[in-house]
Amino acid sequence: MEVILDALKDTALVFPFILIIYILIELLESGTNITKSRKTLQGALAPLLGAATGIVPQCGFSVMAAKLYENGLIRTGTIIAVFLATSDEALVILLANSPTNSLAAQAILPLILVKLIVAIAAGYLINFLLPDKATEATPMTSDGCEHSAYSCGREHEGKSAFRIYFVDPLIHSLKITAYILIVNLVLGFIIAAVGEDKIASGIVGGIYVEPFITAAIGLIPNCASSTIITGAFVNNGMIAFGSCIAGLCTNAGLGLVVLLKNTKKIKRNILIIITLYVIAVIVGIALNAISASTGWLM
Repeated sequence: MEVILDALKDTALVFPFILIIYILIELLESGTNITKSRKTLQGALAPLLGAATGIVPQCGFSVMAAKLYENGLIRTGTIIAVFLATSDEALVILLANSPTNSLAAQAILPLILVKLIVAIAAGYLINFLLPDKATEATPMTSDGCEHSAYSCGREHEGKSAFRIYFVDPLIHSLKITAYILIVNLVLGFIIAAVGEDKIASGIVGGIYVEPFITAAIGLIPNCASSTIITGAFVNNGMIAFGSCIAGLCTNAGLGLVVLLKNTKKIKRNILIIITLYVIAVIVGIALNAISASTGWLM
């Protein structure tokens, strides 16, 4: 029952973000000036703004980024910036423990700064390296259809504005929310069966091996992954700070679920996940090396 309630709660928290993004997409795509709208979301500040929104302790922004990316409204570097900055429950856990745990209190600002810097740098670098055509997804409507101005190339004939801008987005939002709920339930039962403590205690191997393990755990699209990683760091320093950062850099939450729903772009999605993982591991190892040599956050 606890797993079911947690899955319902996590899914319910994300639903408003999904609905808002579908309404936004419909507003952007129902007009004829789509090119201008896309340029706004793909402008010079896009990775910076993406990283800033990702820092907010709520995986709903990664879900929004995933839908914008699927509809060709943001570039690859921008979605990676959002994913790298996202930490789900990590900041909440650190803030909650900071009054009684000095390690948690000291880690809050460094965690925010490191993830912001990494997300922004990676976002701009990837957008610079990849040409525009390679980074833009095929413009899609909320139905998942290719189009130029209106849904699947057709105008919304016979539909009221209420139907176009609310009812249809609501229906699509409920569909994707049902998919997310199923994933949350499955992962919740698996984690409950294995045990969070067992998963946390399995992160062993030294400061240069830990980032490989924590980054893999961070890819689990469930708030339990950020809880496990942050808890392992806060509780007597079971893992190093760099290892914690590595796990939280891949912790894009339900944004990965939304992205992976598009099975037609599976190769692209796998490349994005691999990129997140590689960046996270490199950053984690580098931070652990610095911590080991300076005693910083050890």
